[in-house]
Amino acid sequence: MSNTPMAASPLTRAVLEIDEYASGLGWDQPARLFALVDTARLRVQEPALASQLGLENAQESSGLTPIEQDKIPAGKALDEFLGTIAWPDAVVGCALTVERLMLPPSAEASVPQGLSEAKLAKWVAEHPDRQEVRMTVAVLRDGARDSALRLREKDSPTEVLTGGDLVPGLAEALSATFEE
Repeated sequence: MSNTPMAASPLTRAVLEIDEYASGLGWDQPARLFALVDTARLRVQEPALASQLGLENAQESSGLTPIEQDKIPAGKALDEFLGTIAWPDAVVGCALTVERLMLPPSAEASVPQGLSEAKLAKWVAEHPDRQEVRMTVAVLRDGARDSALRLREKDSPTEVLTGGDLVPGLAEALSATFEE
């Protein structure tokens, strides 16, 4: 895609490509799951699919191609859904983009104790310092991981934060989809 830096690793480029795609859809979107496949292998083994994805003339010989999966079932907890996934060998990694509300670290001390999950979510949603964030997290079978965070209030490709350890819990949950 247009805004992905060429010097970045293939995983970082895939994360930024997914972030850019999600950004184009706007905010208030459901979570989206992607399989990551080796682009060169896809061209050889699935030329029709590669052509459909516009990859037949791509100049890059290495890289990862994100392929969006079916919608995540509404009403099912994300962690429960991820526990049902098993990937075929052709999938070298996976990624998830999801929107959440975040509080700054300074607000942690004021979180009321003993709230149910629903009441805590309501408390966060009503907190004056809350921020909406879109998280795109990707992992590979070999353990590599990367992520991108985009704040709704700073919704610009130049304001996307990237790093491997930004959302460790979600990265662990995605990595678990590759365990036997």
